[in-house]
Amino acid sequence: MLKKLIIMAALLFCFSLSSYALDWKAIHEKSDSLNSSQAQKIYEKNQNSLENLYILGLVYLNEYKNKEAEDIFYKMLKLGPNSKEAQWGRAEVLRRKREYKPSKEILDRLLEKYPEYVPTYITLAYIKYMEKNFDATVDLAYKVVKMGQDKVDLNNFVRAHCLVAGAKGMIAHYGGPLSKVVNGRSVLPYLKKAERLRPDSPAVLFGLGSYYLLIPAVFGRDIDKAEQYLLKAIKIDPNFADIYVRLAQVEKFRKNYDKYNEYLSKALSLDPLNELARDISQGKCEFVCLAHDK
Repeated sequence: MLKKLIIMAALLFCFSLSSYALDWKAIHEKSDSLNSSQAQKIYEKNQNSLENLYILGLVYLNEYKNKEAEDIFYKMLKLGPNSKEAQWGRAEVLRRKREYKPSKEILDRLLEKYPEYVPTYITLAYIKYMEKNFDATVDLAYKVVKMGQDKVDLNNFVRAHCLVAGAKGMIAHYGGPLSKVVNGRSVLPYLKKAERLRPDSPAVLFGLGSYYLLIPAVFGRDIDKAEQYLLKAIKIDPNFADIYVRLAQVEKFRKNYDKYNEYLSKALSLDPLNELARDISQGKCEFVCLAHDK
């Protein structure tokens, strides 16, 4: 009898872990204010808590500690196989490893089952952007924007605005005269809205820096302003590889080739698979080069 009770208690415990609904929005907000040491202390209070594990996994992602984050999300999956947060975390790590196909398979299942879970849209939008499917990027990110700030954590809400802006900029770049006007004009308003929401966001500063760097001269290119935004972004987040790529473009535009090579090497040292860095270094310019880059 005692053995049966122990088994039943264990089953109930496992069921409660797998079915427990986390307040993902609140957890994302909390995680954005922590570093890994602080998150580790929270985790150590209860190492079987899905919430504590999720906090630690998110902080590791914020600090580009992808291997550590992957280990945490695998532990979450063992404790709660049905946890959407654990499944998304695994998909996000796969995205960062550029394993897009398995990442998308997970994300598509999550979108179908949990259409209110915002991180899925953001991760999938990033993948679509890197696949140069900019219309799909806009569609996914705009759905997050339309949900409204009450239903979305601040960082993902800001990221959604940046993704819409960036993808529309690419659509304008590759489109005809009408597309350049219609889509091009919508880029800055989305970035400015994001800036009002989170002026210290590296993603926002990167977006604004890229805008003033890459916009055609006739529409207001400002290399100095672009550099100011990018340098501010890198001061806040020195491990954000994309920023170094755009700074490299600034230096190449000015014909400071030593500095160009220094920034590009830094980007690749942080992220050897970085699409922007490889695009510029190989001269493909699929993600936009300046006139002096071609």
